[in-house]
Amino acid sequence: MELTENKLKQRVQRNILTVSVLILVGKFIAYYLTNSVGVLTDAMESIVNVVAGAISLFSLCLSEKPKDQNHPFGHGKIELISASIEGILISIAGGMIIYEGIKRLLVPTDIQKIDVGIYIIAVSGLLNYLMGWYSIAVGKKYDSIALVAGGKHLQSDTYSTIGLVAGLVLLYFTGIAWIDSAMALIFGSVIIITGISILRKTTDNLLDKADINLLADLADTLNRNRKPEWIDIHNVKVLKSGNSLYMDCDLTIPWYYNIEQGHKIGARLQEAMKAKYSDHAVLNIHLDPCNIFETPKCNKCMCTDCPYRKEKFVAVEEINVTTFIRNEVEFSE
Repeated sequence: MELTENKLKQRVQRNILTVSVLILVGKFIAYYLTNSVGVLTDAMESIVNVVAGAISLFSLCLSEKPKDQNHPFGHGKIELISASIEGILISIAGGMIIYEGIKRLLVPTDIQKIDVGIYIIAVSGLLNYLMGWYSIAVGKKYDSIALVAGGKHLQSDTYSTIGLVAGLVLLYFTGIAWIDSAMALIFGSVIIITGISILRKTTDNLLDKADINLLADLADTLNRNRKPEWIDIHNVKVLKSGNSLYMDCDLTIPWYYNIEQGHKIGARLQEAMKAKYSDHAVLNIHLDPCNIFETPKCNKCMCTDCPYRKEKFVAVEEINVTTFIRNEVEFSE
C-alpha cells in the first residue's frame, strides 16, 4: 500500500527516534568509560534529541488529523509548537553543559580511556549527520517544519561532535585537563545559539509573519501562467499550517465581465496554483472590476479586444511581492 505524505513523515521520524536512542546509550557508555565532561555534553544533547524526536513524532501524528469544526485550518500548526519545544530544550541543554564545564574547570577529575570515547563519539556523529540529512531532505520535499528543524539540530550536533573529537584527540596526546572543560563551554554556547535560531524561526511562523520567499515563489508561478484577463493580483495573504497553504487575494478583471466570466477567470487562477502546490493550496479569490481604481489601468491591461479601452496598452505590470501586498487604498493614492 502506498504511503501518504504524513505516514511517510511519521516513518522517517520513527526511524530517527530509534537510532537516536541507540546513539544516546552509546554516548553514555562513552561517558561512563572516560569520565569526560566533553563527552557528557554530547550525551546530554542526545537526551534532547530523543525527547525532541518523540515530540516531533507526536506532532506529526496529530497534524495528520483532518480539519474539524473547531480546527477549520487543520492541525498543522502543532509542528511549529513541536519545533519551538525542541528549540527550548536545546537551549536548556546548552546551559546545563556550560554549567558542567565551569564546575569541572573549578573541580578537575581524572579522565580515562579517551581513545574508546573518541571512537564511540565519532561513529555517533556520523550517524547523526546521516539522519539529519535524511530528515531535512524529506522535510523539504514534503514541507515539514518539524522534520527540517529536527534535521538541522542533528546536523548541528554533528558539527559540534567534530570539534569534540578534535578536542578529545588533543586531550589524549597532551593530557591538559582544562581542554575538556573548554570544549564543554564552547559547544554549550553553540548549542544555545542553535536553540535560539530554531525558536526565532518557529515564532515567526506562529505569528504568521509574511514569508517573502514564499510570496516571491507565488509571484513567479503567476507570472509564468498569467492570462490576459488577470489585470492585477493584490492584497494577497497567506496562512501556512503544516504543509497546507491558505491564501486570499484580490483579482482585478475587466469591469464589464459577467459573473460567469469572472468565475471562469478565477478558476484558471486556482488551476495554476493547484498545478504548483497540488492539493496543499486553498485559494479564496475576491474579484475587483478594473474601474474601481481612480487611475485607469488600461495601459497595463493585455485585453486588446476591450471595447471600453481609454488608453493604449504600454506594458504589463509584473506581479511581484510589492504588488502582492498592496491594497485598494494604496492603489488609489
